[in-house]
Amino acid sequence: MGIRDDAVEIRAQGWRTLAALHGLIEATLERELQADHDLSVVEYTVLDALSRQDGWHMRMQQLARAAVLSSSATTRLVNRLEDRGLLTRILCQDDRRGIYTELTGQGWELLTRARPAHDAALARALAEAEQTPELAPLVDVLHRLPAHSKAVL
Repeated sequence: MGIRDDAVEIRAQGWRTLAALHGLIEATLERELQADHDLSVVEYTVLDALSRQDGWHMRMQQLARAAVLSSSATTRLVNRLEDRGLLTRILCQDDRRGIYTELTGQGWELLTRARPAHDAALARALAEAEQTPELAPLVDVLHRLPAHSKAVL
């Protein structure tokens, strides 16, 4: 194996490690949110993303990026959340083809109740990951990120 092959393998191992950490975190969050709040991780992600917007709404394509979903999957998810009364869609005043998605009062209430459970589950998952030698360096990097950094949407 040459140097170039070694670099590829190092990147691949790093990606596998990151995927393992992501899987551990997502599984922990999914169990907690489903059991206590009847929310999936992606549903929570959508509610959380909407809550962090100025004016509390987003265009559907922005929401798709925030939830890391295709346009069609985002539409299905928004339909389910709208049927549950957690969000609503609003036509854009400037562009009649544009649709905004916005939290309802009920969506805000559920998010407010679910956020502490989400945060506690995340802390537990990270503490568990710190005990795994392969994952501990990634957890350390997460702890060193600035608290004020914003999620990439």
